[in-house]
Amino acid sequence: MKPGAMRAEVLLITKEPYYEAQGDEIALFEGAYRNKIPVLLKGPTGCGKTRFMEHMAWRLKRPLVTVSCHDDLTASDLVGRYLITAGDTVWIDGPLTHAVRVGGICYLDEVVEARKDTTVVIHPLADDRRVLPIEKTGEVLSAPPEFALAISYNPGYQSVLKDLKQSTRQRFVGLEFDYPSADLEKRIVDHESGVGDETAARLVRFAAMTRNLKGSGLEEGASTRLLVHAAKLMVSGIGAQAACRGAIAQALTDDPEMLAAINEISASLF
Repeated sequence: MKPGAMRAEVLLITKEPYYEAQGDEIALFEGAYRNKIPVLLKGPTGCGKTRFMEHMAWRLKRPLVTVSCHDDLTASDLVGRYLITAGDTVWIDGPLTHAVRVGGICYLDEVVEARKDTTVVIHPLADDRRVLPIEKTGEVLSAPPEFALAISYNPGYQSVLKDLKQSTRQRFVGLEFDYPSADLEKRIVDHESGVGDETAARLVRFAAMTRNLKGSGLEEGASTRLLVHAAKLMVSGIGAQAACRGAIAQALTDDPEMLAAINEISASLF
């Protein structure tokens, strides 16, 4: 990406990212890619959506351009803007435009966090037109066959103010993600950390118990990501309860009563 463009992660992934499929999501994504249909990933925080996108970019041998969406994200942040450099006014591509030009995969993470007038800019790319109008330059950029668009969001955080409009979501093939089954999650935690089968199994039981508290004091239970964090701390020599307290309990809540309850759960398992 050119200097001055909005900060986004651009990866050309040459080594296979570890990913365990939960269903037919790989086949569905590949089918959508072949048919030039954009993809919508739905699922809770830390369940593997980003790792899945890295895995698919590796499988398809395309660069991955990831944008973490937020309230202040503007259309210019995505498409590009004119900047003054060394006394000259130059056009700088945004990450979306960059992905279109190179035939990459543009992944808009947590897209509902972006302003609604910003998400509209993806509409011409997300239907049969597959074009990106650049209003400030007058250019209409046609997406090459290799370009793909993917967006994600967490339905658990939906509200009236933060939801995808039907005019947006009906342009996409939807893939639903959730936390893996206990056996699969145990395998993932062990593989990612090297903590061992028995400890990984205990962490998975711990996660299941925190997830049962969702809606009863917790917005979300422990994600697979948090389990991996705790496991890595344990492998580095941190005690199990301290690792669970720092990597899981403190990451989930600031409420003293909920912290105490979660720490009691970890004490019962470790």
